[in-house]
Amino acid sequence: MKILIVDDDRLICKSLRVLLQRESDMEVTGTALNGAEAINACRKELPDIVLMDIQMPIMNGIQATREMKLEWPGLHVMMLTTFKDDKNIRLAIQAGAAGYLIKSTDVSNMAQKLRALVTGSTVLDAEVLKELTSPSRGKELKLLTPRETDICTLVAEGFSNREIAEHLFISEGTVRNTLSVILDKLHLRDRTQLAIYYLKR
Repeated sequence: MKILIVDDDRLICKSLRVLLQRESDMEVTGTALNGAEAINACRKELPDIVLMDIQMPIMNGIQATREMKLEWPGLHVMMLTTFKDDKNIRLAIQAGAAGYLIKSTDVSNMAQKLRALVTGSTVLDAEVLKELTSPSRGKELKLLTPRETDICTLVAEGFSNREIAEHLFISEGTVRNTLSVILDKLHLRDRTQLAIYYLKR
C-alpha cells in the first residue's frame, strides 16, 4: 500500500518514513509539510493512506482531509496529532478521517494499525476513546432492535462486515442492509460516526 506522510515537523516525517519502509507491503511515496502540499502530492502519487497531522501552516489537517475526501472518497486518512480534545477529534471524524492516534503513544505497531484502517476498521487511540466515551445514554439507541444493537456493538469494537456476519451467523448482505437502516435511524453518515456515537453513549 502507498502512504503519504503529512506533518510540518520534518523529523517526524523522516522517522515515520523509516518506520514504515521496513514493512514489505508498504511504500512511503512522499511527505508533505502542510495540507495544501498534501493535496498536490495526492494528485501526483494517488496514495492509499494519508497519515495526517492537524496543526500545520497554510492548510491544517482537518481542512485537507475534508478536501481530500471530496476528491478521493476511497482514500483512507489516519490523523496522527498531539491534540486529544473532543472538538478536534469530532472535526476530524466529520471531515472523513477513519483513524485518530495521539503522537505521545507508542507507534511501533503503526503498520498494523494502518492495515486495520484499510480493511474498513475504525482505529482510535485509547486516549481518544476515553475522551469520547461518556456515561450518558442516548434515547435514539432505544429505537434499535436487539440485532441492530448487536451490530452496533461489533462495529464499535472494530469488526469488519465479514467478521460481524460470521459472529452473528448472518450474511454480509444482511449486515450491510442493517447498517444502512441503523445509520438512517440515527441520522449518521458512516460506520466511523456510528462507532463514535455508540461508544459515547
